Amino acid sequence: MRRAAATLAGVTRAGVTLAGVTRAGVTLAGVALVLSGCGAGSVGTIGGRVRIVAAENFWGSIARQIGGAHADVQSIIVNPAQDPHSYEPTTGDARTMATAQLAIVNGVGYDPWAPKLLAANPVSGRVTLTVGHLLHLVEGDNPHRWYDPTDVIAVTAAITHDLQRLDPAAAAYFAQRRQRFETQGLATYHRLIAQIRARYAGVSVGASESIFALQSPALGLDLITPPSFMKAISEGTEVTAQDTITTERQLTSHAIKVWVYNSQNVTPEIQRLNALARAAHIPIATVTETLSPASDSFEQWQAAQLQGLAAALHEATGR
Repeated sequence: MRRAAATLAGVTRAGVTLAGVTRAGVTLAGVALVLSGCGAGSVGTIGGRVRIVAAENFWGSIARQIGGAHADVQSIIVNPAQDPHSYEPTTGDARTMATAQLAIVNGVGYDPWAPKLLAANPVSGRVTLTVGHLLHLVEGDNPHRWYDPTDVIAVTAAITHDLQRLDPAAAAYFAQRRQRFETQGLATYHRLIAQIRARYAGVSVGASESIFALQSPALGLDLITPPSFMKAISEGTEVTAQDTITTERQLTSHAIKVWVYNSQNVTPEIQRLNALARAAHIPIATVTETLSPASDSFEQWQAAQLQGLAAALHEATGR
């Protein structure tokens, strides 16, 4: 399996875990040796800026835009060629996480290494925002919450709230940055979603994994790939023969108009399905799990993908 189960034992409130709470089974090979001499400490601002460390750069990008000049933001997973599910942290990642005043973790089994790094070096004053906790998700739920427009807004609000807790003097500044991000930064993103929904609602599409399953409802598209197929590919578990047959038939029979696949997880199975889609002249749209290119902002990345999807839908339907 590409994703290992992550169990957190602790007290949470509105998705926020305060450092110092005991967790079981959090030792990472190598990391413990690096941090064993650190012990419990404290974290503070850097030059008056809140130090934010995000496990993944999609949340890090949003945090950077809200934090502005009052935050210093670093993300751990930034390479678009890296499959986040199979990521193994380095000792450098452990040191980076240890400096976080605000740590942002996706949770829901997506990045089980992140809370382990934090627990290996508990410090007073740190706030951890775990997206899965914030959204009241449980193990086995779809972890790709940054593909759900509603969840993006919820996480944006939570980041703003945590920054205001950590730097009350800049509370108004963070609120203004949030409003600007939601009304201006995400304007093209929301406009493209509305346009696709208005023009292509009800069009049947297929997807290689569950990353797209959270966005397709907002787009009004009919995602007909078996959910168990998408979940198995996403989690690196075995796909059933029936799910494989069903997905193949949907492609060869043109039951789907567009095939959406995650280019950061191109297994032999997906390569074969991509080939079937091309042979059937079904347009293919590409999505990724992290910012691609890494220099893009969250909204630039998402808007580019939505534009690619709209082009594929136009090619398939002529609308």
